[in-house]
Amino acid sequence: MITAGAVRAGGGRAPFIETDRLFYAYPREDRRWVLRNIDVSVGPDEYVLIAGPSGSGKSTLCRTFNGLIPHFYGGRIRGSVRVDGQDTSQSTVRDLFGRVGMVFQNPDAQLFNRTVEREIAFGLESLGMPREQMRRRVREVSHRMGIRELLDRHPHSLSGGEKQLVCITAILALKPRLIVLDEPYANLDPANVCRVRSALKEIHSTGTGVIIGEHRMGYTAPDVERMLIVEDGGIVADGPPGRLLAPPASERFGLTLESWRAVSALPGAGLSRPRPIPESAETLLAVENVRYGAGARPVLDGIDFTLKQGECLALVGANGAGKTTLFKHLNGLLRPSGGRVSVMGEGIERMKVSRLARRVGMAFQNPAAQFFRLTVKEELLAGPRALGCVDQRWIDSLVDLFRLSALLERSPYRLSSGEKKRVAVAAAMACRPDILVLDEPTAGQDGHFRRAMAGFLSELRRRGQAVILATHDLGFAYETAHRWLVMAGGKIIGQGPLQEIAGDREVMEMAGLAPEASE
Repeated sequence: MITAGAVRAGGGRAPFIETDRLFYAYPREDRRWVLRNIDVSVGPDEYVLIAGPSGSGKSTLCRTFNGLIPHFYGGRIRGSVRVDGQDTSQSTVRDLFGRVGMVFQNPDAQLFNRTVEREIAFGLESLGMPREQMRRRVREVSHRMGIRELLDRHPHSLSGGEKQLVCITAILALKPRLIVLDEPYANLDPANVCRVRSALKEIHSTGTGVIIGEHRMGYTAPDVERMLIVEDGGIVADGPPGRLLAPPASERFGLTLESWRAVSALPGAGLSRPRPIPESAETLLAVENVRYGAGARPVLDGIDFTLKQGECLALVGANGAGKTTLFKHLNGLLRPSGGRVSVMGEGIERMKVSRLARRVGMAFQNPAAQFFRLTVKEELLAGPRALGCVDQRWIDSLVDLFRLSALLERSPYRLSSGEKKRVAVAAAMACRPDILVLDEPTAGQDGHFRRAMAGFLSELRRRGQAVILATHDLGFAYETAHRWLVMAGGKIIGQGPLQEIAGDREVMEMAGLAPEASE
């Protein structure tokens, strides 16, 4: 193992990024170092994976590479970061703009133009590129990334995965010397993961450096030359993936390789399966011929399914299939233009969202969208207090499950993306709803959270609560769900146990779930 004090650029190459005894703390949290004694260098054409538990400091470290820390985030910093020989404390973010491209985990933080085309062109305009050359570049990169049909759309009308693709495309269009991506695969379906992986390998082959922070080892480890493992704000190991992912190193750092093949090799995938529910179980949710949107291609088109007490359904499909839109109909945030949604036998068309919240709890794909309190503790108590159902023992169990005890007095807005997700899911569970709706619950989460979440959902099912989740984490879906609902183009094109779904080649391809999509 190579420790933090000796992490240098490989192969004797002059470093493009170099940190020297770097410490960093965010504003108003200056007694807590998020980064501690980071001493690392990365060559100009390396492909590096930064791995580690949720909240370990991966995203914070990435933000130092393009000057966002300290210039945008502020806070307290010791030591130095140099990019292409320039000290970032003496450079502006604009100075580094053409050298280091950054793709954030939360795409909404990066989108602010009226159309996707303008979003991709914005950075090129900032660099003064001639208009005709800029148009060719936009067409070229959007075709490579498979998003040309989105160019006229407003970015905020897209699905979470489509937004992520737009952000990645906009950075690739700039052709910077180094690209830094924070959890780029967290919200992407297997087909789009494959597309992004191919694009990154292609640009790396031309001499562009790539640094990627990611939990999904099966999508990243085969592509990179080098891994840095971060724990508690420090780099604890550095080396080739083959060494760090093999025992005993993999056991020491809790790393595993996950891939589609581990799921599709049924029945010997090595994953547990939920116990079947009794035939007599009560129906808690009924969705009947639900339609939403108008025109030739509605967003939802004739959705039908039921959810029973103690049952877990996994909603899977390609980015933009309509999964999040469907979820917003289950708690009244959206109302169907046709069809009906019933909860506990009662139609919700005239039911207030506040009344539905006691029956249907929801954790959104973007967790920051549901925060409105100043501390994590207050966020967890907000719903139960409003609905008069505070159960402190239950809240305490959620705090233990999601490892939130050290975060209770911190602002939810100042947490890492993985920590925000844990708080959002815990807050959705705080009222003990009859139905729990989870949009991408494992996105950006480490193996500990994934295992704990699977166990907790099992306990909820045992108590008679029902769960429906949308996910691209196919292993998690296999392990937790009784049935899969497969969506494509606003329709459910298949439903049933995974063994049946996986055997239908046409359905799998339409939903972007074919095995070769993630190889």
